Amino acid sequence: LSRRRIRSINKLVRVGRDEVVCVLRVDREKGYIDLSKRRVSPEDVVACEERYSKAKAVHSVLRHVAETREVPLEMLYRQLGWPLYTRFGHCYDAFKMSIAEPETVFEGIDLDPELLEAVKEQIRRRLTPQPVKIRSDVEVTCYNAEGIDAIRTALLAGEAHSTEESPVVVKLIAPPMYVMTTTTLDRDGGIALLNAALDSVRESITASGGSMRLKMAPKAVSQREETELNAMMQRLEMENR
Repeated sequence: LSRRRIRSINKLVRVGRDEVVCVLRVDREKGYIDLSKRRVSPEDVVACEERYSKAKAVHSVLRHVAETREVPLEMLYRQLGWPLYTRFGHCYDAFKMSIAEPETVFEGIDLDPELLEAVKEQIRRRLTPQPVKIRSDVEVTCYNAEGIDAIRTALLAGEAHSTEESPVVVKLIAPPMYVMTTTTLDRDGGIALLNAALDSVRESITASGGSMRLKMAPKAVSQREETELNAMMQRLEMENR
């Protein structure tokens, strides 16, 4: 279980918790399986948990279709799941790809059309990516003659990085603090987009003799964080009236 001495087994493993372990040997005669937790590296844990999460999502889709359509689950795996594992490496990746390219993914699949349509519906319902909000907080100042005009120009340079799918929006929190946000389906792409927008803001304001300080690097924010930000902005607005 561990390379170190263990004082309490309950601190290392608990009943009902999923653990990533390595199979050392299988004794078919006695019915024993020898497992090792300490031989599993942190990288192996991440990779295994990812595979498990993907397989669980695939199983939930196929199991729901099997139960609602009253067909054997193994039949769905034989005719759909396992062929997609063979072609795409993992059925989950094929399911995700099928949201945009269903003809490509399901080409050559020998499955009843009604069952296939039911599978597609469950994939769209369960696996369609949800938009995430990316946010960054910055301080932008300029104390020379250009002043507020230089700040406005710099912030517009950041908003110019907007795309049709991911608009970049800049709002005033309280001078000199601004919040830059974008909503996107691609978390990493959204973070990269805001970083590029921030670079443009910094370049523009520096050229005008001002400065930009990054208070919070771009990151995906939760609904609670957004609610707290809106409440703070409303409070500051009331105080400035």
